[in-house]
Amino acid sequence: MALIWAMEFDFLIIGQGLAGTALGYRLLKEGKNVLILDQPHQNQSSRIAAGLYNPVTGRKMVKTWMGELLFPNIEPFYRELEEVTGRSFLNSKQIYRPFLSVEEQNEWMGHSSDPEIQIFIQKIFTESQYSELKDPYGGVLLCMSGWLDINSLLDGMGEFFGDRLRVESFQEGELEKNSNGWSYRGILFKNLIYCSGVASKDSRFFSFLPFAPVKGEILEVEQGFNPDFIVNRGVFRVHLGGKTFRVGSTYTWHDLELGPTERAKVELLDKLNEVVKVPVEGVISHKSGIRPATKDRKPFLGKHPTHESVYIFNGFGAKGVSLIPYFSGQMVDFLLHSKPLISEVDITRYFKYI
Repeated sequence: MALIWAMEFDFLIIGQGLAGTALGYRLLKEGKNVLILDQPHQNQSSRIAAGLYNPVTGRKMVKTWMGELLFPNIEPFYRELEEVTGRSFLNSKQIYRPFLSVEEQNEWMGHSSDPEIQIFIQKIFTESQYSELKDPYGGVLLCMSGWLDINSLLDGMGEFFGDRLRVESFQEGELEKNSNGWSYRGILFKNLIYCSGVASKDSRFFSFLPFAPVKGEILEVEQGFNPDFIVNRGVFRVHLGGKTFRVGSTYTWHDLELGPTERAKVELLDKLNEVVKVPVEGVISHKSGIRPATKDRKPFLGKHPTHESVYIFNGFGAKGVSLIPYFSGQMVDFLLHSKPLISEVDITRYFKYI
């Protein structure tokens, strides 16, 4: 998208991860003049993320928070972005979760009558379906699930934004307040929106928010057995093409140093071996990133308590692919039409700690 250059913009979006991309696109659709700054050579968790969207998650396998609202928005939104970029990056795939015991099998038979969960259940199996998997008690096949090739999406949307996207280091100290908003390097912005992941916790505006960064590591491995679904039990296993699979992910709150670790590699391979019998033929790559998770596991949306024109759209953690389509729409309604945000995500829930 070519930019008719202006020295004044409605919004400066800081960060072109999945959050900044979705919000920028929606604001442009509403006719707003937007400039996006993407930060080079920094932790870019969106580009490391596996892109999985799964409606039933966690060790106890419960319905994803607000799943009934979130998941109907996922495929329409990303299909729209595929159309505007001319790329294919959304992979709708069922997820197969093997059972570990008869008790778990019985529990899932009970889930099948729960209207909140049954819409996400394709089929329940009570005996092994695949000789290549360790599923002696069968498993559950989930629907409304899949994975997003986030790198392809970000690259395609980068081309779509054109001159509206700048790849340069953001220097917050160069922001200057004026009567109409903010000045940054000679350009005027009516509003600022922080979509910069964990970097936002070091902002002078949003350091009061309780970010709880989580390090995640993923592998790409070469392995046989290519069913038409994602395996997810302890680890997920996503087919990338040929004999290549993405395997992840670890969750570490303590070691937040950038870079992959041998410990995580061993952990992922051990967990993969616990569910897939086919041996791994080799490790192709090993990557890590720091997710912008939050203390209460809910994202941060809203306006700064004292600066009328400073906002945040952030904190989506490991579930950004499923959360962002819905909440980017909610954020635009808040920004442009003064519609209130739900209390669970509105940053006003933390104003008492300032």
